Amino acid sequence: MKANYAKIHLNIGGYEVIPLPTGLFGLDGGAMFGTVPKALWEKTNPADEQNRIEMEARALLLKSKDRNVLIDTGNGSDFIAKYGDKLGAKFAELYGVDTSGPSLKKSLEAYGLTFSDITDVILTHLHFDHAGGATSEIDGKVQATFPNAKYYVQAENLKTARHPNVREKASYLAPNFEPLLEAGKLTLVDGSKKDLLPNISVWVSNGHTTGQQVVIVEDDVQKLIYCGDVIATSTHVRSAWVMGYDLHPLVVIEEKAQLLKSSLDKQTYFFFEHDPYCDVATVEPDKADYKVKERFWLE
Repeated sequence: MKANYAKIHLNIGGYEVIPLPTGLFGLDGGAMFGTVPKALWEKTNPADEQNRIEMEARALLLKSKDRNVLIDTGNGSDFIAKYGDKLGAKFAELYGVDTSGPSLKKSLEAYGLTFSDITDVILTHLHFDHAGGATSEIDGKVQATFPNAKYYVQAENLKTARHPNVREKASYLAPNFEPLLEAGKLTLVDGSKKDLLPNISVWVSNGHTTGQQVVIVEDDVQKLIYCGDVIATSTHVRSAWVMGYDLHPLVVIEEKAQLLKSSLDKQTYFFFEHDPYCDVATVEPDKADYKVKERFWLE
């Protein structure tokens, strides 16, 4: 059920900020909240009979006069075409992927856009729930979903995706990125970069996985932080609420502290890729920690 939060419209750095839901899926609640007891996290994120909590795969469109910038792409929808009958069907079932609701294609069409209209795609990292929609089966071949776009990913993250450790092997799936590499579509970014695109910067995080890039859009007054998996949902704003999926939990805690502290210099909105209950939130200091001040839906 959609939470009853206020609606706001944001224009930051010359871009209209547009959320693009790409579809709900489910992940194990215990894995999503690590050492936090279920008695606490299930108050805000109730689990199903398989202990999965509802998750959104929410991309972001930054629309300006001459650019349509897409940040992350969700799971994608053509699982069997991309991963084969066995893996594709297993993937959709294991993660409770709901293909009956929103999709990236439907969300773009709501704003009069097609895949061909996207000029840039910034991938926070190449885990399947962030980069699954980067490629699609087209004319019998898996290839770039956005034919006219330039794709950006951290060089270190591509290296990790191509040679994943045993914990992340199931999250980095070659059909999501190898076709981009083969087609010369990937622009590799080396570390944090100011103004990767006009008023859009990337900041590198290595706690969840190696070479994740948090995307920051700002002007003189406002800032929007696309959190990726550093702060997966608004419930994860609290310092100790980190995921069991994180490779280095203590590093994530420090990275969260840096991002949250950086919000104090401007009117800042945190955009949550995986929160099914809100698009963005503001935060405020709470003793030695931070907490959500107010949650919003974007319109």
